[in-house]
Amino acid sequence: MKGGLKRNMKILLASHKKCGFKLIIFCFLASPAFLSAQSTAAEMEALLNTGAVTYEQAARFVLEASETLITPDPLEAFRYAAGKRWLPTNATPNSPARLDGLSLLFVKSFDIKGGLFYTLSKSPHFAYRELVYKGMIQGRTDPHMNVSGDMLLFITNRVLAVVNEKAEIAAEKERKRLIAGEEARLAGAMQAAEWENLAGQINSRLEAHGVSDTRARAANVGVVIVLSNIEYLPDPAELPESEKMKLREIAQIIQDIPVPGQKIMVAAHTSLAGIETDRRKITRDRAEAIASYLVFLGVRSGLDVTFAGYGDEWPIADNAAAEGMNRRVEITVLEN
Repeated sequence: MKGGLKRNMKILLASHKKCGFKLIIFCFLASPAFLSAQSTAAEMEALLNTGAVTYEQAARFVLEASETLITPDPLEAFRYAAGKRWLPTNATPNSPARLDGLSLLFVKSFDIKGGLFYTLSKSPHFAYRELVYKGMIQGRTDPHMNVSGDMLLFITNRVLAVVNEKAEIAAEKERKRLIAGEEARLAGAMQAAEWENLAGQINSRLEAHGVSDTRARAANVGVVIVLSNIEYLPDPAELPESEKMKLREIAQIIQDIPVPGQKIMVAAHTSLAGIETDRRKITRDRAEAIASYLVFLGVRSGLDVTFAGYGDEWPIADNAAAEGMNRRVEITVLEN
């Protein structure tokens, strides 16, 4: 019988959508699914003929509807709910269930989130107000009134309707999140493959033109063209002819190959030689000079080329073992 009541209540929800609230009990009794479970159908029939359900009856029914506790013993259900403090402190197994006490049981067993007043007090009265506010209790009611069997069925139906609707909304949001994540992953993979292909084309051109100490590689942000073993002149803003030749080749390659990215970032790096403030200034001046030369060559407009000097902050090798590798310039064609 485990989960049977909740499954039957779900069928009741479907019946309710077709029949409307006025015919809810008739649709419920006419449902073959309910009649197929004789014990459940008998319990429902008994509830419909009950003018005032007891707390142990309510506890057994609500706990099974929420799949919190499946037991045929109403007293066991009552003791479980009372032990959890899901019932009023003055409730007894055979005392008539009041609407506010039943509301507390619903809020607790279905883990319905309450507002400020209920959160602070955890009282049956504010549990009742929460269910009224959420439309789970409808019509003219009073928190102190005794709960009949058909009212218990009606409120259970409303609670399941709201809870299931929220669960479906949450599931749909999670589904969309997973789909969006997968789409982003696939798009990222396609973009990475595109950058890898582009880096390969650039390297082929660099090799064909005999451009030394220069390699392209794919990165998360785009394609990076690295000029290694940079030799600085006394004036870092002045470019030696050997570097101008490399830059002319690189500019021609970028213009010939359809590079998706529009923006270009020039970053200069150096080794540990000298004073830190001097290293930063030298690399910044060098990056600015290279950026200006690329603009002069017509690779991009001045607004689309930025530059930065990082001194020795981002080494790619041990300075003692390979100092020349850290003395480099990175020209990054950024992803749009």
